[in-house]
Amino acid sequence: MPVARQRHTKARRDRARVFLKLKPKKLVECTNCKTEIVPHKACPKCGYYKGKEVIDTMKKVNKKKK
Repeated sequence: MPVARQRHTKARRDRARVFLKLKPKKLVECTNCKTEIVPHKACPKCGYYKGKEVIDTMKKVNKKKK
Protein backbone atom coordinates (compact mmCIF):
# COMPACT_ATOMS: atom_id res chain seq x y z
CA MET A 1 0.00 0.00 0.00
CA PRO A 2 1.23 3.51 -0.74
CA VAL A 3 2.11 5.74 2.20
CA ALA A 4 0.75 9.30 2.33
CA ARG A 5 3.33 12.07 2.18
CA GLN A 6 4.00 14.01 5.36
CA ARG A 7 2.61 17.53 5.61
CA HIS A 8 4.96 20.47 5.86
CA THR A 9 4.43 23.20 8.43
CA LYS A 10 3.16 26.63 7.41
CA ALA A 11 6.51 28.18 8.24
CA ARG A 12 8.38 25.74 6.01
CA ARG A 13 5.88 26.28 3.19
CA ASP A 14 6.09 30.07 3.45
CA ARG A 15 9.90 30.04 3.65
CA ALA A 16 10.01 28.26 0.29
CA ARG A 17 7.66 30.84 -1.26
CA VAL A 18 9.81 33.82 -0.29
CA PHE A 19 11.90 33.39 -3.43
CA LEU A 20 8.85 33.57 -5.74
CA LYS A 21 8.20 37.26 -5.06
CA LEU A 22 8.67 39.85 -7.83
CA LYS A 23 11.57 42.27 -7.61
CA PRO A 24 11.56 45.79 -9.06
CA LYS A 25 13.69 46.41 -12.15
CA LYS A 26 16.96 48.19 -11.55
CA LEU A 27 17.21 51.27 -13.76
CA VAL A 28 20.06 53.69 -14.41
CA GLU A 29 20.16 57.14 -15.98
CA CYS A 30 21.26 57.49 -19.61
CA THR A 31 24.45 59.55 -19.83
CA ASN A 32 23.24 61.42 -22.91
CA CYS A 33 19.49 62.10 -22.59
CA LYS A 34 19.01 61.40 -18.84
CA THR A 35 16.12 58.94 -19.27
CA GLU A 36 15.80 55.80 -17.14
CA ILE A 37 17.12 52.69 -18.95
CA VAL A 38 18.03 49.10 -18.13
CA PRO A 39 21.77 48.85 -17.37
CA HIS A 40 24.20 47.45 -19.96
CA LYS A 41 21.83 48.21 -22.87
CA ALA A 42 21.82 50.98 -25.46
CA CYS A 43 19.28 53.74 -24.82
CA PRO A 44 16.23 53.20 -27.06
CA LYS A 45 15.52 56.97 -27.23
CA CYS A 46 18.91 58.39 -28.21
CA GLY A 47 20.90 55.26 -29.17
CA TYR A 48 23.88 55.98 -26.91
CA TYR A 49 25.81 53.44 -24.82
CA LYS A 50 28.74 54.43 -22.55
CA GLY A 51 28.82 57.91 -24.08
CA LYS A 52 29.05 56.71 -27.70
CA GLU A 53 26.31 56.52 -30.33
CA VAL A 54 25.85 52.85 -31.24
CA ILE A 55 22.38 53.00 -32.82
CA ASP A 56 21.40 55.58 -35.42
CA THR A 57 17.92 56.57 -34.20
CA MET A 58 17.44 59.16 -36.95
CA LYS A 59 17.78 56.40 -39.53
CA LYS A 60 14.73 54.67 -38.04
CA VAL A 61 12.73 57.92 -37.94
CA ASN A 62 13.48 58.69 -41.59
CA LYS A 63 12.59 55.12 -42.60
CA LYS A 64 9.17 55.39 -40.88
CA LYS A 65 8.41 58.66 -42.71
CA LYS A 66 8.87 57.01 -46.10
